[in-house]
Amino acid sequence: MNRGLVQGRWIGHWEPEDPGFWERTGKKIANRNLWASILVEHVGFSVWTLWSVFVVFMGPEYGVDAAGKFFLGATATLVGAILRVPYTFAVARFGGRNWTVVSALLLLIPTIAAAFVLQPGTPYAVFVVMAALAGFGGGNFASSMTNINAFFPEGRKGTALGLNAGGGNLGVALIQLLALLTIATAGAGQPKILLMIYIPLIVVCAVVAAFSMENLSSVSNDKGAMKLALREKDTGIMSFLYIGTFGSSIGYSFAFGLVLQTQFGRTPLQAAAVTFIGPLLGSFIRPLGGYLADRLGGARVSQWNFVLMAVAALVCILASGADSLALFTLGFILLFVFSGIGNGSTYKMIPAIFRRQALGRIAAGAAEGPTMLHARRVSGAAIGLISAVGALGGLAINLAFRQSFAATKSGVPAFWAFLAFYLVCAVVTYRVYAKQKATVRAAPDRSALARV
Repeated sequence: MNRGLVQGRWIGHWEPEDPGFWERTGKKIANRNLWASILVEHVGFSVWTLWSVFVVFMGPEYGVDAAGKFFLGATATLVGAILRVPYTFAVARFGGRNWTVVSALLLLIPTIAAAFVLQPGTPYAVFVVMAALAGFGGGNFASSMTNINAFFPEGRKGTALGLNAGGGNLGVALIQLLALLTIATAGAGQPKILLMIYIPLIVVCAVVAAFSMENLSSVSNDKGAMKLALREKDTGIMSFLYIGTFGSSIGYSFAFGLVLQTQFGRTPLQAAAVTFIGPLLGSFIRPLGGYLADRLGGARVSQWNFVLMAVAALVCILASGADSLALFTLGFILLFVFSGIGNGSTYKMIPAIFRRQALGRIAAGAAEGPTMLHARRVSGAAIGLISAVGALGGLAINLAFRQSFAATKSGVPAFWAFLAFYLVCAVVTYRVYAKQKATVRAAPDRSALARV
């Protein structure tokens, strides 16, 4: 282990697929990096969704209507999605540990800036800029997942990535729960209390990452994997599917409270009392999606999960027609639950797809070591790209709700669009991945790993 950039620690030899190496050394190091990564990503998600919480606090005195509030959420989502591409590059350029520390400290920019401008009378354009700065928190996910993907062996990636993403997604539920407590105790006029909590927490996260994580030379020495990932058709297909899972979860996280206020006339306290439930359940259940994908195959789990998401959207449509708040809330929470499962299962599919390709090349006579390293390189880069495109689904959801309420004063047209999209995702998953058989048999003990 040598010293690296900004006094970082580097690991030159990393072979997680070697059972002996994994049990002796790899597992302990990988798990330590995983938990530190979860902490930073968790706070990143909280900062990314800050403005989904702040809009609940923004009463008539702020002069921002429902459409303007949906646009703030869309702005934060868009910037966070765009930043995921350079954040993925940053892992290869600076090292996973080094970039985790930097990305944590960058979260101080949107939080400290918001503390100065979050008050009535501030021009709407300034709020838009603040929402854009919150996008720093959205970039963390891509670099975190790319980094953690390299630490774990194939058979454990689904669970590890599910824990990493699920723990990160919990940041959405936590900040919404803290918003509920703030409104209940201090009133709807004190949103800056949240910033007083998160600014010192960000500093703690950076310190933990600095002392708990390492950089992998095998990742940092790879500067061309992104181009290789862009050439793979599976990168495009999985990006499309990830719009349906992660895009849904982050989009609904931004929109849930605002939809309850706009469509059902809920007060800030009434909306905040339930908005955290969906992200909370969706985050906790995400590792289950990864676990099921490890056991049953990610394509099979994802295919049926998209069908269930379509059913949940239909429940929201029926509840809107019946003006049933209870049924609508149930349907919306089910969307969070199924999007959480789908997040875990689709992410598991990404490294499995490229590993299956590698096993096919090995069976055809390619050298095992370089071929498997190539698969890890490409899948790590693909994860960053797919997470960036998938996050754009959150933008689409907020814009769909904005247009739906502007045109009809109801979210029903948006839910019909979501339902149709989930059914298309189910068909694509079945036709491209679930229908395929695991025909690669490079060795008896690898046949299970060839399944997507």
